[in-house]
Amino acid sequence: MKDYQKRAPLPEAMKAYAGSGALAFHTPGHKQGLGAHPLLKERITPEGLREEVSLMTELDDLGHPSMCIKEAQDLAADLYGADAAYFMINGTTGAIHTMLLSVLQPGDTVLVPRNAHRSIMGGLVLCGARPVYIQPEIDVRLGIAMGLTTDAVQAAIAAHPEAKALVAVYPTYYGVASDLKALAALVHAHNMLLLVDEAHGPHLPFSSALPAEAIACGADMAALSTHKLLGSLTQTSMLLVQSLRVDQERVRQTAALLASTSPNYLLLASLDIARLQMAESGSRLMTRAVRLAEGIRQAVNAMDGLWCFGSEYMGRPGAAALDVTKLTVQVSALGLTGAEAEHILRWQYRLQCELADAYNVLFIISMADTMREASILEGALRCFARNYRRPVPLALPTVSLPAAPEVRMTPREAFFAPAETVSFTAGIGRIAAEEITFYPPGIPVLCPGEEITADTVQHIRSMAAVGLKVTGPQDTSLGTIRVVRKGQICTRAN
Repeated sequence: MKDYQKRAPLPEAMKAYAGSGALAFHTPGHKQGLGAHPLLKERITPEGLREEVSLMTELDDLGHPSMCIKEAQDLAADLYGADAAYFMINGTTGAIHTMLLSVLQPGDTVLVPRNAHRSIMGGLVLCGARPVYIQPEIDVRLGIAMGLTTDAVQAAIAAHPEAKALVAVYPTYYGVASDLKALAALVHAHNMLLLVDEAHGPHLPFSSALPAEAIACGADMAALSTHKLLGSLTQTSMLLVQSLRVDQERVRQTAALLASTSPNYLLLASLDIARLQMAESGSRLMTRAVRLAEGIRQAVNAMDGLWCFGSEYMGRPGAAALDVTKLTVQVSALGLTGAEAEHILRWQYRLQCELADAYNVLFIISMADTMREASILEGALRCFARNYRRPVPLALPTVSLPAAPEVRMTPREAFFAPAETVSFTAGIGRIAAEEITFYPPGIPVLCPGEEITADTVQHIRSMAAVGLKVTGPQDTSLGTIRVVRKGQICTRAN
């Protein structure tokens, strides 16, 4: 580890202020813990409450950092091999909004994977860009979306050479990584930016057994959920930037526009400390996590009725590599849905998975796990597979997607347009004012601004009939749908 990486400037500055003896006649109202309720004191240490301050001169300014925050961000950028890092206290959603708003303008065309997180849709509403959606590969056996292929992106670029950027999800929630280096070379050859939702990849640089991180693959910007897989507090993330094609001052201004002017320094400090922890021990901790995950995967695949895909399943379209610390355990051979398995594991075995879909339950092995946790998970899954089996295997729903609907309005236009609620059938031919997504495969079937077609309605009903989870619409029973009120100005994006 480089000697300068051994410091944590933010908590050092906070501790120095708390120990300076200055009597607090400033915010926050609890006055460094003096007026804190006992319930709050039970949850935050006395030292933590003393340091829960902000806006003091020596604590720097998140909107225009020049001291401890700047130093902490520079250390993070150095660790990840980026030109700049921005600390985010409004989650990776805030990082993604900053990323999109800092490089796109109203009316710009942007290529977006159909399995993008809803925060990307929110970013499109904010920046006013016009999305062109690209379908990722769908793995029918797993029932999940994989990544984008270069062929699909090449076709989208050929159809929309005016596009300013490609948004990529890397890796997916399930740990599947597309060939991001190839995508970077492709979009850069067409003078486009590569913007990466790397929410599930902040740990990637710390093990050679994992896919390469987005910045190393050539991404221009990458949003990392530091709290998801490293040691920072929930709600904290980082935005990494390579400055060759990106205006850093524009990024700073956008980050300041979207962030609180009263940032929580405990959250900021946790980002600095998470960086320090990975600089000190990241390689050792991630080597352990990989070893534990691979051991569990091998054990699961020896259990009758369970299957956990690994790196051997990669090398197919949209799936170049795998984050092996993600354990996707398919339970359908037991005659159970993922949701049923999640419920059993939670209440019978006191294990909580990260997510469940129709086919699978997903477990994350992080740098925090040890042999103890791995043994408990392995033992519980063995008992579960032995004790919970229906006589007839589960009939898996067919995973397919209809043709993407025509984009009639941008997400921003649809968001601000007056809307009304109509019956689902009456929505045919109208413009959607809300999103409809099913799990699996977690890809929006309908996005705001798209025309509702008869094929789309039929597909939505068939997906609902097999019991897949509906997210997005106001009426999740799908009896009604919100549409743009008639008479609103529409534009055609495709």
